[in-house]
Amino acid sequence: MKRMIVHCKPGSTEMALQEDGRLVEFAAERCQARGLVGSFFKGRVVNVLPGMQAAFVDIGQRKNAFLYIDDVLHPHLERQPKVKPPITELLQPGQEIIVQVVKDAIGNKGPRITTHYSLPGRWLVYMPSAAYVAVSKKIGEEDKRQRLKEIGEELRHEEEGLILRTVAELEERDAIANDLSLLRKQWAAIVEKGSDSIAPALLHQDLSMVQRLMRDVYSPGTDEIIMDCSERAEEAASFLELMLPGGPQPIKTHDKEIPLFEYYGVQHQLERDFQRKVWLPGGGYLVWDQTEALTVIDVNTGKYIGGSSLEETVFQTNLEAAAEMARLIRLRDTGGIIIIDFIDMDRDEHRDAVLDKLHSCMQSDRTQHHILGWTRLGLLEMTRKRLREETATQSIQ
Repeated sequence: MKRMIVHCKPGSTEMALQEDGRLVEFAAERCQARGLVGSFFKGRVVNVLPGMQAAFVDIGQRKNAFLYIDDVLHPHLERQPKVKPPITELLQPGQEIIVQVVKDAIGNKGPRITTHYSLPGRWLVYMPSAAYVAVSKKIGEEDKRQRLKEIGEELRHEEEGLILRTVAELEERDAIANDLSLLRKQWAAIVEKGSDSIAPALLHQDLSMVQRLMRDVYSPGTDEIIMDCSERAEEAASFLELMLPGGPQPIKTHDKEIPLFEYYGVQHQLERDFQRKVWLPGGGYLVWDQTEALTVIDVNTGKYIGGSSLEETVFQTNLEAAAEMARLIRLRDTGGIIIIDFIDMDRDEHRDAVLDKLHSCMQSDRTQHHILGWTRLGLLEMTRKRLREETATQSIQ
């Protein structure tokens, strides 16, 4: 069971997600500083850089947005030219275009934008001009994948693209069709507003942090949502009714004297899980070091003495560490290059089992990531995409 815990503060909202009582996600959003990822703008090309095959576009933000040539070509790879044309053939200074933000401004870098538009719904992701149907890789059974693929091909118009999401695995055709209809209307409104607007202009803002989580994570009938602000709880209930008409309303308002995060143990877990040194349940521990270029996680046996031999002790500690660091990577929203220094193992089957454990535990992470495997030095290397400026640790401190 998942529990969404939403703490409303003056000027900001904090959200914690627990799975079976354990904290797996935390995020904070300032009311006046919502991220831009997913939002649509009508922008004006400021300059085109042939040497970089990229352009800078004014979308009305503090920094101009960056648009790479791959995000200008057709979203379907098979429809792209075999040799990329010069970007000067596609974009000229002063040109007005509709773009979507795919990565917030971070540090000195402006937002990253694309013309590969996508609108996520409850059951699918709608891509107005991608011209293909795909099914979430997390749906493994071929008959279920084929069923969704057939539904998508039946519903989509000629140039439309659809990605059937994992939560649509058992969903009926009518529900998927209704979701698609809403997304088509949303896209039509963006296009209409774009034709009437003068660049730079905001055409469509993505959902709030809480609404995104409800759309992407909430499972009717099993999950609960607890908020400590009755006004925001009513807003969330209205959104849930719009998303799942006639479905259960699990939103509760916290009215106890003990503060919300303290009552559900969130504050204690945050203070523990964002330390440099994090203890594992069995007595081992992780040391978490973050540099500008990468994050390094070191695994140590610590007080763990549960194995029948040194090799077994090391193996069990590494297995436990793989599961825990998958949770912490998601919780801390760790992005970029991640290097994991597991304790050295002599047996190949133990190394394979630890790698499989990390793969398995990372499947619940909705953020795109790649586990590249073991390096020649015996380190494990992976990457994880970060779309938004990190706010969690700032909020905790």
